[in-house]
Amino acid sequence: MEKEIAFIGSGAMAEAMISGLLRQNLARPENMSASDPKKERVQALHEKYGIQPFADNNRAVEHAEVVVLSVKPQRLTNVLGGLQGAIPPGAVVLSIVAGATIEKISCGLGHAAVVRSMPNTPAQIGEGITVWIAAPAVSQAQKEIARTILSAFGEEIDVDDENYLDMATALSGTGPAYVFMFMEAMIDAGVHMGFSRRISEQLVVQTLRGSVDYYQIINQKASVHVAALKNQVTSPGGTTAEALYYLEKAGFRTAISRAIWAAYQRSLELGREKPVHIPEGNNGNEK
Repeated sequence: MEKEIAFIGSGAMAEAMISGLLRQNLARPENMSASDPKKERVQALHEKYGIQPFADNNRAVEHAEVVVLSVKPQRLTNVLGGLQGAIPPGAVVLSIVAGATIEKISCGLGHAAVVRSMPNTPAQIGEGITVWIAAPAVSQAQKEIARTILSAFGEEIDVDDENYLDMATALSGTGPAYVFMFMEAMIDAGVHMGFSRRISEQLVVQTLRGSVDYYQIINQKASVHVAALKNQVTSPGGTTAEALYYLEKAGFRTAISRAIWAAYQRSLELGREKPVHIPEGNNGNEK
């Protein structure tokens, strides 16, 4: 893409997008810029990838055709206020900010062409999945630009209802944390039984990786419910049956379900955040 892309916020996800676009030859470093109040951070990205560093958001977006909002949700209101009216008319805004609705972003910027997306942390190695939706003002060409950028993360799903974004935030966006916590619990259990931590980690990581790969291969031949695969390794009166009994007794399913629902409710709360008055002259780059 011969497009000028400006990243507002230069955290891990912004870097993942930058590295993914360069790795897949989808953009040139001289066509990308990043803005952040931490000058040392954008300077580090400049030295690593050759992109243009900025400490001022308005200067970063001045000639942008794509503006990527990659700031923390708590900073978004101030950033939007500082950028209001500064987005070039023909640009598309691509947000990866959790909980931030299209309406909030569009009203805050005074710009209608907004794409809202929810990636997850495996995107940092090109193995993520991103759910996204475009506002009615986004043209077909701009949608394809957004799709191309998000594909640098891994897989992408274009949906037609913004409610799915909050659901995706709770399920896939926050999902890696659930997986890591599950891994940690299994590894600690292995150490408790007597394995070294190194061997316990190896056993758990390969078990998870192999189980997911097995599920995907099986489903390429015929659609199989995950419960059927679970039942395949559950012999009557065996060790798996005993372990599953205790997981059910401890409320494992309920705990996971309630955790995801809590994350979903929190995403909705972030979207309902009341706008904060922005003092005149504040460009959203406050420290």
